[in-house]
Amino acid sequence: MASPPSPSAPPFPPNGVTLANLQNGQALDAFYLLVCGVFVFFMQCGFALLEAGTVRSKNTKNILLKNLLDACIGAIIWWAWGFGVAYGDSGNSDGNTFIGTAPNNGGPFLARRPLIATPRARYVFAATAATIVSGAVAERCALEAYLIYTTVLTGFIYPVVVHWVWCNNGFLSGAFTEDKDKTILGGCIDFAGSGVVHLTGGVAALCGAIAIGPRLGRFDADGKVVPMPGHSAPFQVLGTFILWMGWYGFNPGSTLGITPAGYGTIMARAAMCTTLSAAVGGITVVFFDRIFSQTYDVAMVCNGILAGLVSITAGCACMLPWAAFLTGFIGAFVYYGASKLLLKLQIDDPLDAFAVHGACGFWGVLAVGWFGHYDYLSFGWDGKNGDVAGKAHYGIIYGGGMLFSAQLVALIIEVAWVGGLTALLFFALKKTGLLRVSREIEEVGMDSSKHGGSAYHN
Repeated sequence: MASPPSPSAPPFPPNGVTLANLQNGQALDAFYLLVCGVFVFFMQCGFALLEAGTVRSKNTKNILLKNLLDACIGAIIWWAWGFGVAYGDSGNSDGNTFIGTAPNNGGPFLARRPLIATPRARYVFAATAATIVSGAVAERCALEAYLIYTTVLTGFIYPVVVHWVWCNNGFLSGAFTEDKDKTILGGCIDFAGSGVVHLTGGVAALCGAIAIGPRLGRFDADGKVVPMPGHSAPFQVLGTFILWMGWYGFNPGSTLGITPAGYGTIMARAAMCTTLSAAVGGITVVFFDRIFSQTYDVAMVCNGILAGLVSITAGCACMLPWAAFLTGFIGAFVYYGASKLLLKLQIDDPLDAFAVHGACGFWGVLAVGWFGHYDYLSFGWDGKNGDVAGKAHYGIIYGGGMLFSAQLVALIIEVAWVGGLTALLFFALKKTGLLRVSREIEEVGMDSSKHGGSAYHN
C-alpha cells in the first residue's frame, strides 16, 4: 500500500477494493476499521443514556426510541443514497465539487460496499449528527417531525458537507482534493469532524430549539430560568463515559488504516490529544461553574468532557499535546458561555446540544488554524520555497496564516448551509403543525400518551 499522504488526510483505498479481495495489510486495515466503526456505533448507546438521564422520567421511552431510530434510519438512508451524495465523484477530475452525482463509488443510489468496514461509508457519523438534534428538541418534538428532519439531515444536508470536506473532489477539502485550484484557499483541515459532524448537528439543533420553542414552564413570567433537572445522574455519567470511549473510534479511527508506515503514530497522537482535551474540559467547566453555582455539578463535568472531545476532533492528529490541552481548556469556556447565552435568550436546549457540539465544533475547526503543527500538515500544498506544505498552511502560532483563513471560510459556508436549510425545514414543520406535540401531551409526558406507559414500574 502506498505511503500515507499526511497525518491530516485519512487515506482512502483505491476504487474497487472490497473485503473479498483485501490481502495482508489491507485485511488488517479492514478489521481495524470494523473495530473503530463498532466503537463509534456504540456511541449511540452513550447518547441514549445521556439523553435519557437528562430528560424527565415521563419522556424516557420517547427519547430512547428516537436514539434507536437514528441508528436504523441512518443505516438505510446512508446505504440508499447518502453515501453517493457524500462520495460520488470522488477521485474524478471532472466530478462535481459541490455534491456527489457520478455513478462511481456505488453511485448516488444503493451503495455496494459494507457500511461499517468500508472507510467511505461512515454511516455511524451520520447517525451521530442526527442524534445531536434530538437532544435539543427533547420532551416536546413530535415523532412525525423527528422522522422528517432526520431523513433530510442524514440524506442530504450532512452528506453534502461530507462531500465538501472529506471527498477527493470537494471544494473545501484541504486533505483530499489534490487540485488546489478547485478549493477555497487551499481547503480546510477537519480530521475527524468537529465541523462536518458536530457543527452540522449543533447548528441544526439550534435551529430546531428556536423553532420549537421552550418546554412548558422552562422560563417564568419574568424570563428567569426554572430548573428542570434530568431524572437520572447515573445515566448521564455512564452515557458520558461510553461517549468518551467511543471517541477513540471517532478520532484515532479516522486514520482509516493502521498498517501503512506512520499511521500508528498518527493514531497514537490522536488518542493522546483526545484524552488530554476531554480531561481538561471536564475539570475546567466544573470548577468554573462552582464559582457561580456554589456546587460541584455532575452534569457540568459531563458536558465539559464532551466539550473537550468535540473541540479536539478536528485537530487531534495535527497538534502537539500541549496545544490539545489548550484547545480543550478554551473549549470549556466556549461551551459554558454558549450554554448561558442560550438561557439568557430563552432558548431551551435540554442537552446543551448547540453549546457542546455547535459552539465547540466551531472552535475545534478554528483551533486547527491556530495550533496546526507544520510537521503534521504536509499534504497537497506547494510552498513558495519548494517545500510541500508551504508556510501559509499551518497554525498561526507557527507563522502560518492561510490555513486559519481557510478554516474560517469553511466554517462560514457550513453554518450558512446547515443553518439556512434546517431553519427552513423546522419552521415549515412548525407552520404545518407537525413540529410539536400538544400542550396536553407535553404535560402528561410522551411515554404515557404515545408509548404505552412509563419506562419505570414498581
